[in-house]
Amino acid sequence: MSTIQNIMKDCRAAMDKGVEAAKREFATVRSGKAQPAMLDVVKVEMYGAFLPMNQCAQVSAPEPRVLLVTPFDKGQIKAVEKAIRESDLGLDPAIQGGVIRVPLPAMNEQRRKDLVKVLHKYAEDGRIAVRHARTHSRELLKKLDGVSEDDVKHAEKDLQKLHDEYIAKVDAIMKAKEAEIMEV
Repeated sequence: MSTIQNIMKDCRAAMDKGVEAAKREFATVRSGKAQPAMLDVVKVEMYGAFLPMNQCAQVSAPEPRVLLVTPFDKGQIKAVEKAIRESDLGLDPAIQGGVIRVPLPAMNEQRRKDLVKVLHKYAEDGRIAVRHARTHSRELLKKLDGVSEDDVKHAEKDLQKLHDEYIAKVDAIMKAKEAEIMEV
């Protein structure tokens, strides 16, 4: 049996997931220094499927401006290199022995602005997830039996407060990441 408390708890959990997903996406956007998570968005075509980079290779950042990618299957090094080159990250990987060196280009003003646009798209995805959680919970509230209209109205107000709070969280994380990217 659903109660207002259960619906609110489930909504909060769904909104948390939306914010966490946005944080993960933000981590893939490059700021000033190399981070292994940057390549998490790259999908590598191998064995007839598209696999995330972290399932195909180990990624490390030995220097602030270089990523080292070591494929688990050395025979797939070309596929991994091709996936990095064709990603929209604007990287130019080079195979050296059994590893792929990925030097990060210097960030110019235009590149920073492009990355901020990507960041805004990820933030919007996070906001959409929060809105979906609110909408779903509102529909569940309206279907509740044996609950007064006043209680439902109060719950909807609480739901809206929760929604606003989570949208603010996504925006705050985005603003911090944006400042990190625009910092010269």
